[in-house]
Amino acid sequence: MSEHTPLPLLDGAPLDAPLAWRAGVPISRRQYLADAAALAGHLPDGDALLAVCNDRYRFALSLGAAMLRGRVNLMPPNHTPDMVARLLGLFPRTHGLLEAGAGPHALPSLSFDDIAPGRADTVTDTPRFAPGTIVAQVLTSGSTGQPTQHAKRWDLLVENIRAEAARIAHHLGRDSLAGVSLLGTVPPHHMYGFESTVLLAMLGGASFAAEKPLLPADIAEVLAQLPRPRVLVSTPFHLKTLLDAGVALPPLDLVLSATAPLSPQMAARAEAAWQAPLVEIYGCTEAGQVATRRTTEGADWLAYDGVRLSGDGAESIVSGGHVPEPTQLADVLEVLSPTRFRLLGRSNDLINVAGKRSSLSHLNFQLNSIDGVRDGAFWLPPADSVEGIARPVAFVVTDTLTREALLAALRLRLDPVLLPRRIVLLPSLPRDATGKLPAQRLAALAAEHL
Repeated sequence: MSEHTPLPLLDGAPLDAPLAWRAGVPISRRQYLADAAALAGHLPDGDALLAVCNDRYRFALSLGAAMLRGRVNLMPPNHTPDMVARLLGLFPRTHGLLEAGAGPHALPSLSFDDIAPGRADTVTDTPRFAPGTIVAQVLTSGSTGQPTQHAKRWDLLVENIRAEAARIAHHLGRDSLAGVSLLGTVPPHHMYGFESTVLLAMLGGASFAAEKPLLPADIAEVLAQLPRPRVLVSTPFHLKTLLDAGVALPPLDLVLSATAPLSPQMAARAEAAWQAPLVEIYGCTEAGQVATRRTTEGADWLAYDGVRLSGDGAESIVSGGHVPEPTQLADVLEVLSPTRFRLLGRSNDLINVAGKRSSLSHLNFQLNSIDGVRDGAFWLPPADSVEGIARPVAFVVTDTLTREALLAALRLRLDPVLLPRRIVLLPSLPRDATGKLPAQRLAALAAEHL
């Protein structure tokens, strides 16, 4: 693409094709543009917009309206009052867009329900934006608690989504994603949900369900309202919950997974249950999506067209394509070639217990492979003041297993020095909306139970 040519807000399908579905009713791309223009007309002057909503269509409206008004969409990891207060410190002229039940927030806000729909018959073309336009600020929690900003340019997002759309169309055996329906269990304001549901529809020609169901029966109900081909966009934690529930799903054509590596066993189980290929996406907030793999076909990841890997181990670098500057990844990779690699673990995930090296992700994989474990996670506390050795602790959700049974099963899977010093049984683990379990939440669990 030319570095000067304005890029469209919508691409990949005609304006009268659906962009979204709500309760099985299509919302055309033309109607979306009319609604976004209507919303933009109600926005007060400012710098940033924060959409506090689970409805994916409303989030997409917030993005489009903000772009039309020359403002950025803020995408924080959560919408807690503390996070909102921090955002106001970074972007003082922020306004909120709230849906019913979003709760009070310390920022001037509008309600989605107060904005009347636009007139689709007035829309003749899609708006275009300069390639370098900053359209979103993705914010990560940061080790200090102060959110870290990651500005997202429209041209780089467009190039990223074009590469992803081509890869997913290939896995579906199609020339494009036009006519493909997406159902996401991930929030639209997280990078994975933003790219693989909202933008994949806006720029790739697909359409998405406005709903974000989490309960297995609700996922089945919303899927049944979507036309085929259907793609389920989810996470390892949500997929495990769905499989364990045993709820029959309407026919799927593809399953996408991201946010954490998926075991080959879980991938095989999903493909057998749903008779659809499962594809994992690898990426990070800094670089966006960079690679995929069909998990049941092997451990190797294949980079998107134009993306290149260099370095190795904890010094692995991604560049090219939609990654404008060489970016060091936070994971430990085995770089096999400029376009292929294997994921060995996160840099901050590697552990050493009494000279035995492993990773928390490996321990978690073994723990969650035990029949009867609904959820589980290892945590490594500071070194023992007497022994001078850190001993792992396991937090486990199970309805049937005792601590003794869990330890016996782990003895079959782990080196003795890696066995948990303590096993804490809990009714649930405090995962976030994408199924991740941040280190600070594990530390809080330890402070409460140990």
